[in-house]
Amino acid sequence: MTGPVVDAHVRVGPGREVELDPATLLSTMDYLGIDKALVCPGERHIAVYNAEGNELTTTAAAASGGRLLAYAVANPWRGAAALTELARAREAGAVALALDPVLQGFDLLDGLADPLLAFAATSGWPVYVRTGTPPSALPLPLASLARRHPAVDFVMGRSGATDFWIDAAPALRYAPNLYADTSYAPWDTVLGGLAADPDIGTARLVFCTDSPYTVPAAELGKLREWPLEAPARDAVLGATVCALLRRRH
Repeated sequence: MTGPVVDAHVRVGPGREVELDPATLLSTMDYLGIDKALVCPGERHIAVYNAEGNELTTTAAAASGGRLLAYAVANPWRGAAALTELARAREAGAVALALDPVLQGFDLLDGLADPLLAFAATSGWPVYVRTGTPPSALPLPLASLARRHPAVDFVMGRSGATDFWIDAAPALRYAPNLYADTSYAPWDTVLGGLAADPDIGTARLVFCTDSPYTVPAAELGKLREWPLEAPARDAVLGATVCALLRRRH
């Protein structure tokens, strides 16, 4: 490795089934050699208690010496109040937007999230969208959404894992501003297939552990075991997401 290792999606604080505090996350990062992580709050904060969740992530980021970077969350059903909350989170240091259409109760193509995506475009934020749960959180509708918002870079959270992995490649081919999340996906089948596709390649893959829902050591280990040339490995493990964070700032 010649570049930083950046975990592009972790959830901190209390979750529905698991909990991860920032101190434990930083300790795990030290042990595994992960330089930075983008942190999102848990389910209830994504769905309802947005301000509390944004306070949690931005406070953790501010105290981390630059190692943690905060996602902002806002339920698009809140309308103008959602935009106000995103602006508050941005002032507190948030650098990206996280959406979950299942937890937040909207369809990717119904237009409800469009004002939040316009805010992300103006702010220069990439947008993480969790996928894999039908009918409202799937790779192909997300690709259509990405095509509608070409000024925004989207990370396809979980890349449709697991029943909708088959849709990841056509989604990535359809939307050039869409990137695949490596979590849950084995390198010798799913990730290898995406990397070998001439319209996708390793430059469109972004390392995520999705901790604490996975074993971070296993998620990082599979990418270190994947027989990639050094530049491609560096891109997957951190260079690409760093470029997304810098691109519009």
